[in-house]
Amino acid sequence: MTSLKMTSTSGRSPSRWWRLQSKFAPYLFVSPFVILFSVFLLYPLGRSLWLAFHKTVGPRREVFVGLDNFSFLLSDRLFWLSVANTSAYAIGYVLLQIPVALGLALILNGDRVRCRSFFRFAFFSTHLVGGVFVAVLFSQVLATDTGLLNRVLSFVASPFTSQPVAIAWLDTPYLTVVVLIMASLWLNAGWGMVYFLAALQAVDPDLYEAAEVDGASPAQRLWHVTLPGIRHVLAFMAITGLIGGFQLFELSYILYGQTSGPLSSGLTIVMYLFNVGFGVGDLGYASAVGWALVVIVLVVSVAQWWLGRLASRGLS
Repeated sequence: MTSLKMTSTSGRSPSRWWRLQSKFAPYLFVSPFVILFSVFLLYPLGRSLWLAFHKTVGPRREVFVGLDNFSFLLSDRLFWLSVANTSAYAIGYVLLQIPVALGLALILNGDRVRCRSFFRFAFFSTHLVGGVFVAVLFSQVLATDTGLLNRVLSFVASPFTSQPVAIAWLDTPYLTVVVLIMASLWLNAGWGMVYFLAALQAVDPDLYEAAEVDGASPAQRLWHVTLPGIRHVLAFMAITGLIGGFQLFELSYILYGQTSGPLSSGLTIVMYLFNVGFGVGDLGYASAVGWALVVIVLVVSVAQWWLGRLASRGLS
């Protein structure tokens, strides 16, 4: 009797253990994501929303002020200056990045270019160095007296004038957006090129052959075959480019520092958030600026999606 009882008990144990495993195993596998999501995303979002309705002096003193931070935001001159600077940069960057990246992809997707793999890696490798490195590099390239760009321009202009070119790239307010766009293009044009290369290789070659038989010119094949075939990637690049443009921080901060450039022409929304939150110590107002940025990005993304749908209908 004892042996039978032990056998039956041991026979039930594996079955019970298996039921426990099948019940709790999914939660165990999902738990790393839930913990990381809660600690690094959900809690910071909730905390920033809480701080947006408080006046803070440092990390430990909080006073509830309701909507005062947002009402002050509407009349804050520096905030709207940062919005104007960031908008000008983001729009200019997208309008240049997409044609440059698409042009590189069209060139390197052809059969006439030798060593295509080398050039693809060369153009993409600039994206691997990071924004801080690019900002330091461009601060040296764009220096007024010793910068490489002014020296090249002086060499080009030497047959016409004996005076060296000394453009103050980093000290002229209306050139700030130009400098930021140039640095961003050098950093991200190769990244966009990779996406366009993948999209171009997915376009059916029979469409090009049919268009060529019908007598379509290269420009007509580009407009009626290539662009409709890659319209989803075009929309993706436009949306991500605008979102990334409104999140600009490293390039402007390293190039211009806390001075934000001449006449604050390099002040971006994220830089203003950083200065208010960590320079002044008002984390509540900085949180309000952050949520204002969320609203701006949401509105821009919805508008871009709507315009992208209209454009895709036109291309198709």
